[in-house]
Amino acid sequence: MKKLESTWYNMSLVLTGIAVVAGAALGYVNSITAPTIASIKAQQEKAAEEEVLNGQEGKAVKITDPKGFGGPLTVMVGLAPNGTILGYKVLESSETPGLGAKAQDWFQKGQKGDIIGKTAGSLTVSKDGGDVDAITASTITSRAFLRCINAAYEELSKRSADTESGATKQASEPNNNI
Repeated sequence: MKKLESTWYNMSLVLTGIAVVAGAALGYVNSITAPTIASIKAQQEKAAEEEVLNGQEGKAVKITDPKGFGGPLTVMVGLAPNGTILGYKVLESSETPGLGAKAQDWFQKGQKGDIIGKTAGSLTVSKDGGDVDAITASTITSRAFLRCINAAYEELSKRSADTESGATKQASEPNNNI
């Protein structure tokens, strides 16, 4: 068999062929594994809901903040009907190991940034005038985390308002026909 001449055209043709075969193989493997991955993710979310509620009355809300230091940060937050934080679990994070990745534990009960038992909605880090200690050297992650907590409260508030009535609430007008 004659060896192909090393020209730009031949190299591009071979590289394109390799890329097409590799892409097709990856697509095939993805199509086979996607249902299993989705099922595992759903099970993990269900377990996270139970963990953050810890047997207490409340709702679990999953929130993603796109502005974490390393990328999006997804948190499952357990909230009592009055907005008290029952628990949380970081579901997805691209934060720096040893720094921003500490969010999973940093804000738990008894830890330095403890938020459990506080009312969600307007939590901010102490650097921004709030009363929550940020993770050391990870203020951006801490801000993203607290935005998730506050957004979960807002989402829960919207859900509660939407279930009260399908009608739009209007201010009552005085009856001047007396």
